[in-house]
Amino acid sequence: MTQQPFTVGIIQDHATDDVAENVERAVALIREAASRGAQIICLKELFESVYFCKSQQCDRFDLAGPIPGPITDRMQALAKELEVVLIIPMFERQAAGIYRNSAAVIDADGALLGVYHKMHIPDDPMFNEKYYFTPGDGHRDNHGETPGSANGFRVWKTRYANVGVLICWDQWYPEAARITSLLGADVLFFPTAIGWHPAEKDEWGAAQVQAWQIMQRSHAIANGVYVASPNRIGHEDEPGTDGIEFFGHSFIADPFGRMVAEAGQDEEILIHRCEPELMETVRRKWPFLRDRRIDAYKPILNRYLGAPR
Repeated sequence: MTQQPFTVGIIQDHATDDVAENVERAVALIREAASRGAQIICLKELFESVYFCKSQQCDRFDLAGPIPGPITDRMQALAKELEVVLIIPMFERQAAGIYRNSAAVIDADGALLGVYHKMHIPDDPMFNEKYYFTPGDGHRDNHGETPGSANGFRVWKTRYANVGVLICWDQWYPEAARITSLLGADVLFFPTAIGWHPAEKDEWGAAQVQAWQIMQRSHAIANGVYVASPNRIGHEDEPGTDGIEFFGHSFIADPFGRMVAEAGQDEEILIHRCEPELMETVRRKWPFLRDRRIDAYKPILNRYLGAPR
């Protein structure tokens, strides 16, 4: 049976210090996306709060919540009402001392299918994520290890399509996109919080946006899948610094890597109808998965191989 087309929606918006306000805004934007035909809808990384990782403050762990919990309960009811699949990226308290940068995946009947835990955790100026987040891993977690998973990477069979989720820093790693695609993803979602250090914007700003988009478009090409990346927008302060300006430019790319939808730096909902037939065509014309030399790739498991001297 031929797979039917499916329509994805990604939401680009800002965040404030008021979690309840952020949740209500997200609910309204999800409703709007659904009214425009979106069947699978993804929010930005850590949607429910400002990006709190700009400095190391122990009390910011209080922003975390459980999955399942009040936020996912609300989103499950919304998904069931609208008959849409929801990807809800949020700060998860898994256990005492174990906090995750997570994304809950909710099917169109309201069922919580599972949770992806961000695998690659950055540690850069004003992106102090290693302080806050335990990385995902290949061991069984409290959401269970299920078919469609491999060493922490996950794919979920939803009502409309097979959904792969990776989060922000994961987007720079071809291995993550490849493994998730090999698990059967039709679309890779990359919820994101990326922005400019204001002092660097004039010199590096345009190049940073282009690199961010090009890297993910290459995942679409190399794997013959759709890619959808919702980023946040707005300047967020941090005492003693210039803060971060989140640059938006969310986009959807097709299996050729073409930008089929792109936002600017304002609040925006991007919608695109994805055609499985195009995925089939691209993979027939460019059979990268067929021609992989899996017998020759063992060296990639090394951190570094060294250059000849």
